Amino acid sequence: MTTPRENLFKVFRHERPERIPICGHVDPYNQPSREGMDPALAEALRNVEWCDESTVAFSRYLGIDIMDFFAPPVKVRRRKVAVERFEDGDTTTTVWHTRRGELTEVTRVCRAGHVVSSNWLEHMVKGPGDLEAFASIFEDEVVEADDAGLERVRRRRALIGEDRLLTLFLPGTPLGMMYRMYSGVETPAYLWADAQEALADVFRVMEKNHLRQVEVAAHSDADALVGMDDTSTTAISPAMFEEFSLALTDRRSEAAHDAGKLYFHHSCGLIRDLLPLYRRTRMDAVHGYTLPPTGNVTVAEGRRLLGDRITIITGLGQLAGPMNDRRAVRESIRRMIREAKPWDHFLLGLAAYPDKTMEETRFVVECCRQIQDEVRQSLP
Repeated sequence: MTTPRENLFKVFRHERPERIPICGHVDPYNQPSREGMDPALAEALRNVEWCDESTVAFSRYLGIDIMDFFAPPVKVRRRKVAVERFEDGDTTTTVWHTRRGELTEVTRVCRAGHVVSSNWLEHMVKGPGDLEAFASIFEDEVVEADDAGLERVRRRRALIGEDRLLTLFLPGTPLGMMYRMYSGVETPAYLWADAQEALADVFRVMEKNHLRQVEVAAHSDADALVGMDDTSTTAISPAMFEEFSLALTDRRSEAAHDAGKLYFHHSCGLIRDLLPLYRRTRMDAVHGYTLPPTGNVTVAEGRRLLGDRITIITGLGQLAGPMNDRRAVRESIRRMIREAKPWDHFLLGLAAYPDKTMEETRFVVECCRQIQDEVRQSLP
């Protein structure tokens, strides 16, 4: 009998799996409503933290596949850059003291029931005058393997079992990290127009550190490395990705492949016009592939634009939308699964949502199971 792990790897080897894998996901942003929840599961999800065991508990409760996410066994040490943090309620001000000047960022924690998010009030990179100081932060860093982290990865591997997949989430491309964390969306657009060479110089410094993290993580007990990019053409243009991110995606993929690991590019945004560029890279999968109406590309379009080598790991966005018309939800899932035929490089990701109950979540899971049984009969 094919194990869940073997079935998952069939997808990445571009073989037809016995069934389409459905992989759960829970984090502080993506966690299910507690309404009507089984008390045992509610206890397991009582205090969801990043990279804790919540995804495992959620997936096992639903009887779906485990492709767990975990922190890389990497330690980043600073030599001379000093960092100060000042807290005022839910607001934190961080000041970076570098040899090329000071940088300041301000964040605020937002709370809504059991869900917590953090948002930037002030980014550390505000214009071209900040780039030298920003680059010096990465020049000052030393990236090392973390022995305690390696042991934590081994323990997580033991927890999920040998028949599941373990992924490590790493920084995204420097371009993606810049607009997501360090500068916001507007500033990179101006830097692209007015200071492109200076921006490229900064990205080269950043990527040297990021690639070292990939190399360290690749020698752990994980199965796949994920560049957490959240890419979207609402924030960057295809030309920007081609200029700054195409070659480095190959370098990361090669570092992962040299160690026998898979490399996924996480981009849960409007990515249709980026897919032809992804096709030119050596990435193994587009992770967080987002369907309409949240995203802008269907499975059928993605298969055409990506070709037959790159796996689509798509989110079950049907759960994010209205659930009052169950027939419409089922038909949307049916269309997606039909478009993915013959399923040889396709799997489903099921993120939990705070406004959706476990009953609604289970309905989506059961639709996926039932529909693929129906569609399987039409496969040659």
